[in-house]
Amino acid sequence: MARLKDIVFDCARPAATARFWAAALDDYAVAPYDATELARLRSLGISSTEDDPTVLVESADGGPRMWFQLVPEGKSVKNRVHLDLLTADPEAEIGRLTALGAMVGARHPHHIVLTDPEGNEFCLVPTDG
Repeated sequence: MARLKDIVFDCARPAATARFWAAALDDYAVAPYDATELARLRSLGISSTEDDPTVLVESADGGPRMWFQLVPEGKSVKNRVHLDLLTADPEAEIGRLTALGAMVGARHPHHIVLTDPEGNEFCLVPTDG
């Protein structure tokens, strides 16, 4: 039986998109860079973690990891898969997420559709909805 290991996002700006999702989700953070990883990046001609083509975001509680990988093409159609985020206070959470760079797309009776800074859709679902 297969198990979920990673959720992978194709994006134009992996580091910035990874920081958005690390800040958006409770108990998630961009994985720290150790000396070995920094040396590996330098060997590829990458001098800054901001230019890292693959950035890992990890959960403190062992939830699924999230990888953000550089791709040359832009997003052109609606996501076929998206994340649903639970919140007790949708309006406060919308304010927090939009301050991080999200945009509100549509409001529905039981969820709100938003997009991350790369245009990836996700939904905000009230815990009572």
